[in-house]
Amino acid sequence: MEERMIQVQLVRSEISQPETQRRTLRGLGLTRMQRTVKLKDTPAIRGMLRKVSHLVRVIES
Repeated sequence: MEERMIQVQLVRSEISQPETQRRTLRGLGLTRMQRTVKLKDTPAIRGMLRKVSHLVRVIES
């Protein structure tokens, strides 16, 4: 069984966002604009993405 992965790209700045959303972005590994990271598709990661959905672009593969 193969693990599903998703790609996430930071498309809007974390400046002027609440501290909890900044911490969530750091937890996802998104520290710079236009940076893309591959993450495991788990319920915990999906919850974090839902919290910052207005700042990121999700590419499912």
